[in-house]
Amino acid sequence: MTTLAANRQTRRRAITFAVLIAITLLLMAFSGNPYIREIQRGFQFALTPIESGLKSMADAVAQVGASIGEIDRLHTENAALRDENDQLTNENARLEALKKENDDLTALLQLQSGFDHKTVAVRVIGRELLETNPMVTVDKGTDDGIALGDVVVAKGGALAGRVMDVGPSFAKVSLISDSASTVVGKLLSSGETGDVQGQAGGVLVMKNIDSAVDVGIDDEVFTAGLELQGGIRSPYPPGLLIGSVVDVEKASNDVVQTAFLAPAANLDSFEFALVITDYDGGLPPIDQQPVPCGDGGTVPDGEVPCYTPIPTPKPTAKPTPKATSRG
Repeated sequence: MTTLAANRQTRRRAITFAVLIAITLLLMAFSGNPYIREIQRGFQFALTPIESGLKSMADAVAQVGASIGEIDRLHTENAALRDENDQLTNENARLEALKKENDDLTALLQLQSGFDHKTVAVRVIGRELLETNPMVTVDKGTDDGIALGDVVVAKGGALAGRVMDVGPSFAKVSLISDSASTVVGKLLSSGETGDVQGQAGGVLVMKNIDSAVDVGIDDEVFTAGLELQGGIRSPYPPGLLIGSVVDVEKASNDVVQTAFLAPAANLDSFEFALVITDYDGGLPPIDQQPVPCGDGGTVPDGEVPCYTPIPTPKPTAKPTPKATSRG
């Protein structure tokens, strides 16, 4: 069986080979025939549009494939460019923040070098911007000479607040926008004083200004730094900028008027400040408080200085009108 199958396969191969040879010989014989050449040219002419269409289709398919590849490449490049742009944006923002920080620090150090008081430069490390008790925490405390009650100024020497709590390496500063804060302010234009108080929203209120005084918009207000008899001094040194007038409220029949101030310090976002460490405001210690001087006496060296009390004025007696007789 195996031999018979092999013989059949051999015969098929031989027949196929013979047919192919015969076809080749026939084509070679008729290739020079003019009729055959005409038929070939006819077939070629008929198939030319089909060939052109197939070529155009192939070109279109190739172009589509190339376009898809180009789109993928552009997507990849676009994603890389977006990443690079994000990195550059972040780097630019970081550099801008560093520049602002450097500018603020430079301005603060320049202020410190020309300031009339001894100060300690601090950085804000925490914020509690509550409406009722706004406060910031700074990065230095008693180890650097900061004490309870020290006054804090921001950029440009603008008043920011006072130290209300202090530790070895931190201090908490109550801002002047606190509703419990009161500073005696003085109008630059007239020298008139009033009580500057904080309130919710950040705008300060200057109360108890004499209604006869002309208060203008943009008038600047500074700390008055009043010193009273008996050694009592304002908790704030004089000459610190508090803010500028943005509105005035005065009724026609009132003896006082109220001004509204925009704080000079950016209380919501200042990052650096100076703490004044050599100003003692308020009441002096009990052993340093002056006492009234005696009549004609002198105070021995080393004892507490004295002051002469101002006598309380007595009311002037009104003259009694004389009775007139009627004739």
